Amino acid sequence: MKTGVLLINLGTPDSPQTADVRKYLTQFLNDPRVIDINPVARFILVNGIIVPFRAGKSAKLYQHIWTKEGSPLLINSNKMTQLLQKELGDSFVVELGMRYQSPSLESALDKLRLAQVDKVIMIPLYPQYASSSTGSSVEEAIRLIQKWEVTPSLKIISKFYDNPGFIAACTDVAKKYPINEYDYVIFSYHGLPERHITKGSVHYGANTCKLGSCCDSINKNNQYCYRANCFETTRQLVKQLNIPAGKYETTFQSRLDDKWIKPYSDKVIEQKAKEGIKKILVFSPAFVADCLETIYEIGTEYNELFKKHGGEKIQLVESLNDNPVWIDTLRKMVLDQ
Repeated sequence: MKTGVLLINLGTPDSPQTADVRKYLTQFLNDPRVIDINPVARFILVNGIIVPFRAGKSAKLYQHIWTKEGSPLLINSNKMTQLLQKELGDSFVVELGMRYQSPSLESALDKLRLAQVDKVIMIPLYPQYASSSTGSSVEEAIRLIQKWEVTPSLKIISKFYDNPGFIAACTDVAKKYPINEYDYVIFSYHGLPERHITKGSVHYGANTCKLGSCCDSINKNNQYCYRANCFETTRQLVKQLNIPAGKYETTFQSRLDDKWIKPYSDKVIEQKAKEGIKKILVFSPAFVADCLETIYEIGTEYNELFKKHGGEKIQLVESLNDNPVWIDTLRKMVLDQ
């Protein structure tokens, strides 16, 4: 019997055209784990306000990063899938499914079912746990598997931010950038609404989240707290990269309003430029595959913002993509299950 491996990433439009971006945003933003408000209010907000106004603007951004081969996120995710399949061999069937759009989770799971796997190892490709990414992906995959006549054994790797191999892979990618030549280092993670963080604390019956120093270490109450996971990722990377205190910061990007977790990446970058910082190295450890948020938001928008306020250059450290250490880490994660 074969073991199925399901890699899950968030998703991407099928093309950078407005119609396809609209389809992607509609599916994404109507997810109740993404916008966790009253269903009627969410429907009106997403379909009546956000998508109509945002689709065209987002399409222009996707056009900036689109390549002849297609979406960078899909290209990089496909490379991971193919390389992992090669490393694992014929006893495993590795498939990629996107939470939103193509290739769909349903199509990936159908391939595993037709391959008659007796076990499925599920790896959402989000290092830090969040309900809106990991939780949503796992929930949807399980919903689809429940339709199967024969339900296979399931193993879920719901977070891997503290996996030594993941940290080693991030460190390996960073080797090409001499950190001591940069004035400051920023670890920029995708942002979340503050309520997503506090709701996770309530889940454990602790209700201890203060969006502050409670994230200074990992414990039983915050082991699935996205914010705590991010700060711990930074601590481990700083240790491996020997970055001195006072020369780095953990920040959060892609916010929609002022009720998202702080500090905000763009505000910190602007402030550092005003303080006379000239060169900043930026990591994006919430992403294992380069995408709009890394290539354009950090590599282009933040670079322009930094220069506008007196800085010289922001250098993005690319995501793991097809890095050999990362592929080997994925292999070990599967075999450990």
